[in-house]
Amino acid sequence: MTTAPETADLSQQRALAEWLPGRIAAERPAVLVLGDVMLDGWWSGSIERLCREAPAPVVDVQNRESVPGGAANTAMNLAALGARVSVAGIIGTDDAGVDLRNQLVAAGIDVTHLLDHPDMVTTTKIRISSGGQVMLRIDDSAGSVPAEALAELAASVRAAVEHRQAVMVCDYGTGVLADPVRRALADALAGRDRGEPGARPLLVVDSHAPRPWAPLHPDLVTPNAQETARMLDLRLPDGQERVAEVGRHAGTLLEATGAAAVVVTLDRDGTVLLRPDGVTHRTWARPAAEKQASGAGDTFVAALTLARSAGLPLTASLDLAQSAADVVVHQPGTSVCSTAQLSRYLKAFADTALDAGELERQLELHRAQDQRIVLTNGCFDVLHSGHTRYLNQAKQLGDILVVALNSDDSVRRLKGDGRPINAVADRAAVVAALSCVDYVTVFDTPTAAPLIRQLRPEVYAKGGDYTPEMLAETPAVEEYGGRVAILDYVADRSTTAVVNKIRDGEGAVQTN
Repeated sequence: MTTAPETADLSQQRALAEWLPGRIAAERPAVLVLGDVMLDGWWSGSIERLCREAPAPVVDVQNRESVPGGAANTAMNLAALGARVSVAGIIGTDDAGVDLRNQLVAAGIDVTHLLDHPDMVTTTKIRISSGGQVMLRIDDSAGSVPAEALAELAASVRAAVEHRQAVMVCDYGTGVLADPVRRALADALAGRDRGEPGARPLLVVDSHAPRPWAPLHPDLVTPNAQETARMLDLRLPDGQERVAEVGRHAGTLLEATGAAAVVVTLDRDGTVLLRPDGVTHRTWARPAAEKQASGAGDTFVAALTLARSAGLPLTASLDLAQSAADVVVHQPGTSVCSTAQLSRYLKAFADTALDAGELERQLELHRAQDQRIVLTNGCFDVLHSGHTRYLNQAKQLGDILVVALNSDDSVRRLKGDGRPINAVADRAAVVAALSCVDYVTVFDTPTAAPLIRQLRPEVYAKGGDYTPEMLAETPAVEEYGGRVAILDYVADRSTTAVVNKIRDGEGAVQTN
């Protein structure tokens, strides 16, 4: 569906419809960002000569821009997506500190707990570029954080946490989140656990070194590949093998971080979710051509925190966060993703179903790059957790996932009058918005065999309530040497069961 229900229960929402970012923003969650605020500088100019002192290019700077970076960029993204944001950290009284504070205030962010100290140097990262290429980055930061500034920040933490639905820790290792501040946050959260007013807020930790935060038992930690490798004391392989290696060490990562769930971010390979119950979820990035993009990780964790604090299920929150990150990687500099941009991005999937001829041409381009094509098909009428888990499994069988949807007439022939619940345009938009799905097409034949013969996917995948012998498509796959893969079947997860429960007024379907 593309129209937002006025009282939509976000805890049951799994599809990334265009109305969803606005509905989350309407919740106006109150989020505290605690951590290393920075100022990013982007200087650009032309290069026409080398300097006389050394064989180094001379950049004639023609444009200077400064934007909030680090934890401040996370705060800016949260505000742009509709959260009520407060920032706690330490900056200097220097020009960079004044500039940073003013930009945060202009964005509507509460800076009551953003402290300044005359002996503190505001961390800045200046990137110098020419012709779209970053030539140099200059980092300037304090060698140490004044003890009295740390004590003042620690003393303010309890008040900063009050009335917040989520606390986002952004630890870049500058020393601002040293032991005094970490202990103060632990005490504040423990106070909530002991029954002080207000429920314990969602705690999300994005840290270069997650281990010291383990005693706080975060709800989520979001290490990147490098940080994960350090925790595991090993070198991670590339590509799909990297994902598998991370999955094999899920227990170690959960124990090391003390977290209820770990989301490992893998840049172009998307993210992988690890939980104690063994349930994992993947997202796949839609990378852009190389640009001067920075801070996509900040955008990801901001959108993830906002969605979770608004009540969206974890797996749907991850897909939404991946979409937000995909938005900013197409923008130069340190950027933010707004509610309107995210809605437009999701709306763009509404007309993404390709006809078989165009899809065949696109798949040949992928094969020329030695990429394996996986195809699956179905009605996908009311999307549920069984669908998303199944599609994520299908994606892992190759490089490109194609989902072929039964046309509306085909669904009626299969399911009877009253189905589909959603028209094919809406079904295509919802399925295409999943990060694991690369292409969507529609077919109207009794089986997908004619489409399979035309597209010749290396792998044809179906849910585990079938066997290869039961499938009418198996002979078509075997004709050209393709492989039929039977995926896990998730019991009690079917569109018919969901529809019947809704019609019978049985309440919420159990979620993961």
